Amino acid sequence: MKPNYQHSKIYVALPALNEFSYLQDFVKCIQSQTFKSFELVVCVNQPESWWSESAHLAECENNQQSIKWFSEQEKLNLIILDKSSKGKGWAAKKSGVGWARKTLMDYIAEKANDNDIILSLDADTIFNPNYFQSIIDNFKSDPKQVAVSVPYYHPLTEDEDTNRHILRYEIYMRYYALNLWRIKSPYNFSALGSAIAVPVWAYERVGGISPHKSGEDFYFLLKLRKFGKLGLWNKEKVYPAARYSDRVFFGTGPAMIKGAAGDWESYPIYDDRIFDEVKATYLAFESLFTADVGFPMKEFLSDLFRDEKWFEPLRNNSSSSKHFIKACHDKVDALRILQYLKFQQKQCQISNEEMLKNYLVKYHVSNTNSEILKKLDASWSFDTISITDLNSLRDSLVEIEEKYQKDESSK
Repeated sequence: MKPNYQHSKIYVALPALNEFSYLQDFVKCIQSQTFKSFELVVCVNQPESWWSESAHLAECENNQQSIKWFSEQEKLNLIILDKSSKGKGWAAKKSGVGWARKTLMDYIAEKANDNDIILSLDADTIFNPNYFQSIIDNFKSDPKQVAVSVPYYHPLTEDEDTNRHILRYEIYMRYYALNLWRIKSPYNFSALGSAIAVPVWAYERVGGISPHKSGEDFYFLLKLRKFGKLGLWNKEKVYPAARYSDRVFFGTGPAMIKGAAGDWESYPIYDDRIFDEVKATYLAFESLFTADVGFPMKEFLSDLFRDEKWFEPLRNNSSSSKHFIKACHDKVDALRILQYLKFQQKQCQISNEEMLKNYLVKYHVSNTNSEILKKLDASWSFDTISITDLNSLRDSLVEIEEKYQKDESSK
């Protein structure tokens, strides 16, 4: 039966650790929503051991401020899941934002209706008054969607270094996604925990979110994408803060910390020809159903899976070429693509700056700010280009990605 979102309610899933300074602005966004049928569920959380560690006492007290402040918000439809107060914190092996998101979403799924929406947000994220309504409208317009990966945009700050670092990271993310769009990869999403909307029925069908210490949003969207249609466009964006943070192993916060130290090795502008090799591999899947053909990723995947015939079980369990191709995409998923890109990038001798310019000239010269392209000469650098120009470069990539997203949503 097709889902019916006519009377759906939104449940906001908000993890909070050391977030007191962001809460007032976040709640202002919540209270300004034009769509009023929503409930906020917040999980204030930390490891229990932090109460006995002097290095973390400030975070413990910050969390207590958050609990007190939330408990005073009488006009807010709110539930607090306290995983912070003494005796209630996480056990040693159950901590981090992954466990917080799982605790929140599992709690919501238990009490909500199948067609209600779980909206994953972060306290440092702001959004416009029509955001909740746009999510409801999105699922109404396309009920086949199992989730929406909401478009994002990092607002700039008053600090030049912070702006340079967040723009460099966002350009990395946009470039990566755009190349996946270009080669028609099914994994052309960007994973942000503050930018996911999922119906309760779909959440339950995929077995919920897994509590990874980092990348729980990536693995969750990966699971949802394999299950069904993942929406990649929404009329309203979310606006996460540019923020240095080491609470997770990878993502925006750690990337900015590394970037501040001049280390962008983990976030390169990949050679676009490597994406072409992924595309050629995709195109080989149809022939692979009936013959052991060659393809660019063949040796890498054989080594990765420790099996030269990793595709044979997929063949044997596929009733048609279409089913086999889907099985191959599920096997050679977003994680495997990233691993291949990192492996092949080691051989690349072209600078990040030259690679980005070459890509724009090759594929998007008509969609890129012409004045910015003129400034990307042989000597341009992420470290010295003006923030104004770097932001214009970011915005050019945003416009290109939005065109892909809108075209896909209209199909």
